[in-house]
Formats: sequence, C-alpha cells, structure tokens
Amino acid sequence: MATLGCQFHCRMHHISQNVKAKRFISCSTNPPQSNIKVIINGAVKEIGRAAVIAVTKARGMEVAGAIDSHSVGEDIGMVCDMEQPLEIPVMSDLTMVLGSISQSKARAVVIDFTDASTVYDNVKQATAFGMRSVVYVPHIQLETVSALSAFCDKASMGCLIAPTLSIGSILLQQAAISASFHYKNVEIVESRPNARDFPSPDATQIANNLSNLGQIYNREDISTDVKARGQVLGEDGVRVHSMVLPGLPSSTTVYFSRPGEVYSIKHDITDVQSLMPGLILAIRKVVHLKGRIWCMVWKSSCRDPNCSLTSFVYC
Repeated sequence: MATLGCQFHCRMHHISQNVKAKRFISCSTNPPQSNIKVIINGAVKEIGRAAVIAVTKARGMEVAGAIDSHSVGEDIGMVCDMEQPLEIPVMSDLTMVLGSISQSKARAVVIDFTDASTVYDNVKQATAFGMRSVVYVPHIQLETVSALSAFCDKASMGCLIAPTLSIGSILLQQAAISASFHYKNVEIVESRPNARDFPSPDATQIANNLSNLGQIYNREDISTDVKARGQVLGEDGVRVHSMVLPGLPSSTTVYFSRPGEVYSIKHDITDVQSLMPGLILAIRKVVHLKGRIWCMVWKSSCRDPNCSLTSFVYC
C-alpha cells in the first residue's frame, strides 16, 4: 500500500471584515520499496523446495521463478506441498525466466543450487539481466571463482558464494580456530548419509582455516601413510575421517587433544531447514554488493573477538 504524506495549507481571505479560512489538502504519494524477487535455480531439489517455502514466508521478498529439469510445468507451490499454489510453474529455461522478470525493473536475486559445472554460465546470465546471485554449490573450483570475480567486477554486479549456509557450521569454524591456539593435535571426523561430497566443504573449510594459521599439527603422526588414518588436508597434518552410513545425520566433529585432555566440538544438521536462516540473510545482503565475489564465511584471518558471525568477506 502506498504511503500518503499529507500537508494542510490555510489561506486567509478578508471579506467584509470577516476572516474566513479555506483549508486545502495536498497529498504526495511515496511508493514503498518493492519486494526482492527471488528466482530459485534447482527449485525441485530438497534444498530448493525448502528455499521456496522460506522465501515465501520471509518479509520483503517473494518467489518469482522456479528453475529445474524435473517437474517442469507443475506449480512450484504444489511441488513443495504448500497449502495454496503459488501460480509459478517450474521452468527449464533459465534465460526465459530471467528475461521475463527483468522487464519489471524490480530488485531480483538468483539462488543457484545446481552444480559446479553450470555455475559460471548461470551467474553470467543473471548478471547480464541485472540480477545478483547467491551460489550454494559444493566443490566450486578456484578457477571458476576467479573468473566470476573478474566478470562481476567488470559488470559492477556483486555475487555471493556461500561455502555453507549453516550458522551452526560457521560457529563450529570459529570455535575450532579459537581452540587451535591451545592444542597441537587435531583431527576431523564427519558423517554423511551418502558419499557424494567427501571430504565435505565444511571439513575442508575447517582444515584450510586451521592450516592458514601457520601452525603444524600432529607432529608425531604427520608422515603416517596408512590409509585407515584418514586423508590429510593441507600441509599441516589436519586429518579428516569420513563415515558413510544411511540414516546418519550430516555431522562434523573436530577433536583437539594434548596429554591428559581431549576437547571436541560437534555440529549436526538433521534437516535442511537449518540452512534457511543463512539463505535469507544471504539474499538480503547480496542486493547491496557490487562488483566482487563475496563469501559468507568466518575467516581465520579475523582475530577480532567482536567479528560478526554474519560477516561477508571478499574472496
């Protein structure tokens, strides 16, 4: 609803020594800022369906498009088992959807849940139509990130790459960095219901953060090449052990130790809904980013204890 700003003006007219006031009302209309239109690429995936519901419920944004190669033509609201249809059909043509929405001149964000092989082209298309992107895709190559950064810089259009959307995962990374200054032995144990993404982005990020601190871990075991000892990530002896068992939650545990003491920190994800607060935060943030690739991670280089959990840093 438009906001009316009304001003009252009085003019005094003298007629036969009687003062009469005529009151005039002039109103100006200030249109409200429109909702952020969100296009979800990979909308039929589990995380895509959760995103549709989360965006629908979020203040100041709305689902404007649903892209997927499955359930094409079906209403995305019905695909997500919502009570009412959204009257938005699932489309397979990203360019067509972007072109249609761009005509409205509204702020728009494309959420990319596809895969690493298509991210570059998807972001280029979104940028060409004046839209920013939030990318949550595992195992994106550094070359892809660099190429996107150069492209977005030329276009003065920001893009946000989220290695994780879980706030709990970011807290785990922060706690691991704090603990690393007090322990010299560390290993990561993770579990997933399937083996698609081992080692997981979470474990890789934690290992990289710890390695970037310049410390050497597990000195007594760093040269061990027994396969059962797990994979070493980086050059500083951070091992990752991965379990794959159906029914297990997605879990990451970091173990620190020294003689006589073990300190462990653990994070479990039992439902994809846990990623939605991070996604909504990313959407709100990306509309203000310009000309760079940004990452929603807690960087190990940040030693400030007051560093915001929701900081977005240039990759």
